[in-house]
Amino acid sequence: MHQQRLEKLRQRIIELQIDALLVASGVNRTYLTGFAGSSGYVLVTQQRAMLLTDFRYVTQAHQQAPDYEIIEHAAKPAATILELLQAAGVTKLGFEQQHVSFGAYQNYVAALPGITLVPTDGVVEKLRMYKDEGELRIMREAAELADRTFSYILTKLKPGVTELDIALEIEMFIRQNGGTSTSFDTIVASGERSALPHGRASERVLQKDEFVKLDFGAYYKGYCSDITRTVVLGKPTAKHRDIYDKVLEAQLACLDGLKPGMTGREGDALARDIIEKYGYGDNFGHGTGHSLGMEIHEAPRLSRLDETVLEPGMTMTVEPGIYLPGFGGVRIEDDIVFTDSGIRILTQSTKQLIILD
Repeated sequence: MHQQRLEKLRQRIIELQIDALLVASGVNRTYLTGFAGSSGYVLVTQQRAMLLTDFRYVTQAHQQAPDYEIIEHAAKPAATILELLQAAGVTKLGFEQQHVSFGAYQNYVAALPGITLVPTDGVVEKLRMYKDEGELRIMREAAELADRTFSYILTKLKPGVTELDIALEIEMFIRQNGGTSTSFDTIVASGERSALPHGRASERVLQKDEFVKLDFGAYYKGYCSDITRTVVLGKPTAKHRDIYDKVLEAQLACLDGLKPGMTGREGDALARDIIEKYGYGDNFGHGTGHSLGMEIHEAPRLSRLDETVLEPGMTMTVEPGIYLPGFGGVRIEDDIVFTDSGIRILTQSTKQLIILD
């Protein structure tokens, strides 16, 4: 698995006309090598694949990254990097421009004399866009854990508990059932707060006859799931039902219409056009979805601004919403993976309006 990723990376190095690539991102380092320590660099040439780390992680690196040469770097890592580059005859070194600060870049310039530094844009991230079967197996399990968490948390929703109480229950259930943590800070937004697209859990007490929006995910074996369901605690009004039905219609239409070969913009329009048709376009201010994997937000996206062609192996959320300030909001979200002919939905929790008396 990691050897295949390495070969794809080497092909990209050739296309970029550089001699080597230095990877500083922790997530990208883990993706390429399997090493899960918190410190280190990956240095790849056409002949060598090296993982540099410090004394604390050398043994762990040998265990987790058998496809790489493990090198304990000096107190100043750039000194070891320079030595390796000179030995390999490297003169053009690519670096990850999104993960190197300007200060770090200046330090590289000073510490790597005779080396031309070439900024690269999302080299490893583009490899990560396409999930292999091993990754998809883990993501299916992460989605299944999110579904079980949703079923569990329905038993805890009642007037008098706080949003923070519910968020804690979600995190505890995920951890007790094999997850490392939640994928992100859990969103529990009730009543008028459900109109906040990213309304993180607060001390607000749940009350009767209002929406409760739950957006959470399980971080499981290094991968994320992400699900949103909106329920009604008590008796829904006609307005509650109307908004919910319109979001559900938009989400189902998007799931039904998504297929490989369309762009992120076209995928976004499948949901957005329906919400706009009902006059709620101004109340749907975010994209319809985003990719996810080792990180909760990856590329590409279902967005009016994304022209990326969607292809088999890409994973995505589908999460349209309507948010009415002072009243409340609805979002419904599933995780999907693109196949050769369409999509497969990973999250399976019911999307019919749940009313908790």
